[in-house]
Amino acid sequence: MTTRRALVVRGGWEGHSPVEATELFIPFLEGNGYEVTVSDSTESYLDLDGTDLVLQCVTMSEIDADHFKGLEAALRRGTGFAGWHGGIVDSFRANADYSFITGGQFISHPHGFTDYRVDVVADHPIVEGITHFDVHTEQYYVHYDPTNTVLATTTFQSHPDYPWIEGAVMPAVWTRTWGAGKVFVCTVGHKLDDLEVPEVRTIVERGLLWASK
Repeated sequence: MTTRRALVVRGGWEGHSPVEATELFIPFLEGNGYEVTVSDSTESYLDLDGTDLVLQCVTMSEIDADHFKGLEAALRRGTGFAGWHGGIVDSFRANADYSFITGGQFISHPHGFTDYRVDVVADHPIVEGITHFDVHTEQYYVHYDPTNTVLATTTFQSHPDYPWIEGAVMPAVWTRTWGAGKVFVCTVGHKLDDLEVPEVRTIVERGLLWASK
């Protein structure tokens, strides 16, 4: 059996616990036959030959133009790209082309930490057997690409400063493609215990495998 290769890239804003959060999933990848390499720099995107999956957890920060080109080219060739929360949809804000790849960009979490429901809205292996789940964490309001395949959504309550968001149905889990590569995004995951919610953990694990070559 050929061993697949996964690259975990982590860093940026420490509030999302990039090291601890990604450590939750490295044993899962190894248990599914991946050789896992960990990097704290996007410089690793300069050489993605033979990489089947990139798991990224880098909030905000900046990406060198050559590093971005390396990532983009690898995805076009078929490398998978996956992540959660700000580690994937609040990365490299100055690079609009990066947001084109992810299919969404974090805008706000108006209610801060709040109780909300995530509803599964698609028939897909990533969410099979899950109808909905409830969390208490940041609810991400995103600007998103209409070509995404949305797997789960969340509905916003009104906010005194943003009354227009009442009833807004926002994607919370989605997939898309970039060339031959597959992209998986879950917007839940601000804190470690979010990622331990059984449904969230299952969705992320399945999403990693789905995105991989």
